[in-house]
Amino acid sequence: MKKSFIRAFANTAITAVAFSVSCAVYAGSLVLTSSDIGDGKHMAKTQEYTGFGCAGGNLSPQLSWRGAPEGTKAFALLVHDPDAPTGSGWWHWQVVNIPAGTTSLPAGAGAVNSKLLPKGASQNTNDYGEKAFGGACPPVGHGVHRYRFTLHALSKPLELPENASAALTGYMVKAHTIEEATIEALYKRD
Repeated sequence: MKKSFIRAFANTAITAVAFSVSCAVYAGSLVLTSSDIGDGKHMAKTQEYTGFGCAGGNLSPQLSWRGAPEGTKAFALLVHDPDAPTGSGWWHWQVVNIPAGTTSLPAGAGAVNSKLLPKGASQNTNDYGEKAFGGACPPVGHGVHRYRFTLHALSKPLELPENASAALTGYMVKAHTIEEATIEALYKRD
């Protein structure tokens, strides 16, 4: 009887710990989704840049998220191509100070002087030199490039200079990130 009691107690304790750990992981997990792009999937010509030899739609994709962690005061969205032949990749989009209550951005929110971004959010200069979304435009024949759309839940809104560099923006975003979620979309030009 003593052994069966100990075994039953141990099984109950293990089940309780496993349940609380799985709930804790699920409850605070930030999830990023899109109706336009997918993790490990090739983007459409709609997300290709217009310029630099590319002739796409240059339309930022629709993005939605859920599971913001406790303490989130704002969001930042950074889009980077680590495969660009520059030595440091290529910044395609940087949006900071998206209000904490926001849970999505519609397609086209990354246009120059966008009216689709929530009040308070601002776009920083991308590597094309525009305060906007700049679509994929890898060199012809360079193979598949990865485009990391990363949403950061921030512990506070950021105070950045008007023309902050991508490196400074990235540094400040990383310094105040509570949790992040990424969709890694793909693109190539033959």
